Amino acid sequence: MGLTQALHGRRGPEELVLVRHGESVGNLADTEARDAGADRLELTARDADVELSDNGEEQARTLGRWVADLAEPDRPDLVVSSPYRRAADTARTALGDLGCELVFDERLRERDLGVFDGLTGKGIRSRYAEEAERRTHVGKFYYQPPSGESWADVVLRVRSLLADLREGYDGRRVWLFTHQAVIMSFRYALEGLDEQNLLEIDRTIRIPNASVTRYRRRDGGLALEHFADDSHLTTGPAEKTEEPDRVEEAPGA
Repeated sequence: MGLTQALHGRRGPEELVLVRHGESVGNLADTEARDAGADRLELTARDADVELSDNGEEQARTLGRWVADLAEPDRPDLVVSSPYRRAADTARTALGDLGCELVFDERLRERDLGVFDGLTGKGIRSRYAEEAERRTHVGKFYYQPPSGESWADVVLRVRSLLADLREGYDGRRVWLFTHQAVIMSFRYALEGLDEQNLLEIDRTIRIPNASVTRYRRRDGGLALEHFADDSHLTTGPAEKTEEPDRVEEAPGA
């Protein structure tokens, strides 16, 4: 048994479900900026205040109807959300009628992009050429934008939260509403992935908006059952979307 399995096998939640927020106006602005070849997104709100799009709100409602139809043992009894508006509103809209406990934890917030916030990959290359080169050399996982966070920094937040869940929420069904890079960081921490494995998953599989990634407790710890599953959205009328979060592509790409 590896260290990761040993740490998570002793105690902790019976189930851990990671939900990516619904489609946001930031996702739309990012797509529009890339399609237009622009340096910067047409978005005035700070990242923490970015709202859900109309379709994102419908995705959250559709997710809520799906959860309401689940058997009682499959429903959450604790919900922890990123305080960022798009994640918090997804949680409130989807699960607000279930009566389960909802708390906010800053460790689930989006990765801080520092001076790159609001820029496209093209904008980074044109305004921060040396940083774009450094990022290509260092790699996506360890590269830290000026005044921002690397993925490795996000992993440290995730490990801290997992330690608290192990100590205080033994046997609970915990749902976490969060962001793309954070969900990938949970996979890294829970499954003992290395940098290459993680980046290969990130390269080949996108995490759709309002999708569900589920871990259940087994003899060896928390085992992955579903990853990036948005099949519940087939009940409609929300449109499925999988826009990446901002500047998740390599600036040199």
